[in-house]
Amino acid sequence: MSIQIGFDDGEANLDWIGLTEALRQGHTLPKAEIADTFLYRGKDTLLNRSAWIDGLGLAVKCATVFPGNPSAGVPMINGAVSLFDDAHGRLEAIIDFHLITKWKTAGDSLLGALRLARPESRKVLIIGSGTVARSLHDAYSAGFGDAEFTVWSRTRANADAFAQDREATVANDLEAAVRDADIITSATMSTTPVLKGEWLQSGQHVDLIGAYRPDMREADDVALQRARVFVDSFDTTIGHIGEVQIPLESGAIERSDLIADYYSEDGFERHSNDEITLFKNGGGAHLDLMVSRYVLGRYTG
Repeated sequence: MSIQIGFDDGEANLDWIGLTEALRQGHTLPKAEIADTFLYRGKDTLLNRSAWIDGLGLAVKCATVFPGNPSAGVPMINGAVSLFDDAHGRLEAIIDFHLITKWKTAGDSLLGALRLARPESRKVLIIGSGTVARSLHDAYSAGFGDAEFTVWSRTRANADAFAQDREATVANDLEAAVRDADIITSATMSTTPVLKGEWLQSGQHVDLIGAYRPDMREADDVALQRARVFVDSFDTTIGHIGEVQIPLESGAIERSDLIADYYSEDGFERHSNDEITLFKNGGGAHLDLMVSRYVLGRYTG
């Protein structure tokens, strides 16, 4: 009989550094076979993501993303995650979708930052003030123990609410906040860039989370041109996500400018304290599988 793991019961057993280690180990296994399908109705999206990693098992995540839901008092994202065993394909667990999404999304970005940001980075700017932004605050707090957080949002009231909920300073001017940060992590629903490359300073690390559709991006061409660019998976970003696909199609960057993903044996690292690194968090189904397996393992002891 399969186990059902709710949000609170599952989260009580997790830690961010342990999760990044599980993600690292997951990428030493055979490369995941993945299949993503997207259905759209205007701004509304149905994502159906499946992954199979030999030796780890199978996971299927169905998610609906309705940006207009919050105005009606309904969560923007809803869905379910099913985890199957590798040997026989049996359903092992049904895990709270929001638990997997929270820890997968922020954990993916934290792993990228731990590998690419300068170890002494302390000033973290969060662009966005929603649920994902709060998860990023939790994750970066664990990975960078002395971090000082600044938050910026298009809606000042939302930034103020974030600052009251989490220990953070509200930025009045985005450009000034970007220039002052060591790490810039962005989690917005923007279809046009909010982060300009001309604002970036040497030694910074940029972490882009929000864009998940072909028509979405958070950083402009200059940002990608000035940085050494990394992704979590070539297979789930190239041809799928506007953050990299739009500049690839326009010729602003070339495929060779995408240096490495988590499956790359070499090269996923910072070369100097002066360079700008940029990480695109694509959040594929293989990560949902790795996180689901970690959650089940910690839940069952």
